[in-house]
Amino acid sequence: MTGVDPGSARSYPGVPGAVPAYTPAFAPYSGPGSAPRSRAPRSERSQLWLRSAIIMAGLVALLYVIEAIDQLGGNHLDDDGIVSREADGLPGVFFSPFLHHGFDHLTSNALVGAVLGFLLLLARRFLVTTVIVWVVSGFGVWLFGPSHAVTIGASGIIFGWLAFLLVRGLFNRSWRQIGLGLLLFVVYGSVLWGLLPGQDGVSWQAHLFGAVGGVLAAALLAGRDRRDKSAPASVSPGFPPVAR
Repeated sequence: MTGVDPGSARSYPGVPGAVPAYTPAFAPYSGPGSAPRSRAPRSERSQLWLRSAIIMAGLVALLYVIEAIDQLGGNHLDDDGIVSREADGLPGVFFSPFLHHGFDHLTSNALVGAVLGFLLLLARRFLVTTVIVWVVSGFGVWLFGPSHAVTIGASGIIFGWLAFLLVRGLFNRSWRQIGLGLLLFVVYGSVLWGLLPGQDGVSWQAHLFGAVGGVLAAALLAGRDRRDKSAPASVSPGFPPVAR
């Protein structure tokens, strides 16, 4: 008599002791108590969107608070901007993005900057890109800006953010990022006229060197972006690959 595993044998009417041709040794259990599929990626994306929005709202609010203090103090903070080729004006490289010529100037920068900064935060490239743009734009103005003039405003950084997002996809060879760049060009492309000289009261040097900093940041970060894209996903036994 052929031995039959009692746990896998089945009775078939009219065929005593018959067993099925194939009985799986085990099957994935999907009943109560089984481990649910992870929803972490969606939760992480939601948290990233919320965190990015909060950070940008906080930064914009900080700029308005600084401008209000400046207005109440007789606009004396504006003197702390960049004074080209003057040693005393070198600290303005750090301070100038926080200072503006009134609330109209600030609002024009904040409307565009909030969107671009939010997108950079979503891309997780905000800090490094901002530092590179800040340094290149600030020192570009200090070296090549007009003599005996004080340059203030965050527009240099905003041009850098825009340039980064416009060209990032080309360096990363990402059609999705190229598509985002094209969309941003359609929406904000007209501001690129600010790269050219000839507009009274506008520091085209800050815009130009900010854009140069944005392109430089995209080039420097492209290798890291491609490595992140090509890195293998983490795999856990019994679960699908975890998206990076």
